[in-house]
Amino acid sequence: MPHLTIQVTPNVTITHEESFLKALNQALWDSGHFGKPADIKARIVPIETFLVGVEDDEQRNGFVFAYLKIMSGRDEVIRHQLAELLTAAIEESLNAQQSGRADIQICVEVEEISAIYHKKMLS
Repeated sequence: MPHLTIQVTPNVTITHEESFLKALNQALWDSGHFGKPADIKARIVPIETFLVGVEDDEQRNGFVFAYLKIMSGRDEVIRHQLAELLTAAIEESLNAQQSGRADIQICVEVEEISAIYHKKMLS
C-alpha cells in the first residue's frame, strides 16, 4: 500500500509514462509515510472520452486526476500533505512537456482504503 491511480485525458502530453510514475512514486516514498518502496503501486489509466464543462467540444481543457488510496490510520493533516505533494510532483513532471494547446487541471484525492483489503504475494 499505497495504490496510486492516474487518469489522464488524451490532450495531456506525458512523454515518458514510466518516468512520470517513477517521479510520483519517489515523491511518495520521500514523504516518509510508507514502509518500503515496493509498497507503492502506481498506474496510468488513459481516458478516451471526456468533456470538461458543457461546451468544450474542442477539448481546450484537460485534466490529470490522481487517486491515492492509503491504509487507514493517517490523520487528515497527513492526507492533505500527501495530496499537496502529489499535486506539486505532477505539476513539476508535466509542466515543460505541454504544448499549450490545452489548459490542464491537476486534481488529487486521497482516501483510506476499505478495511476489507486482502493482499497475497506470489513468488
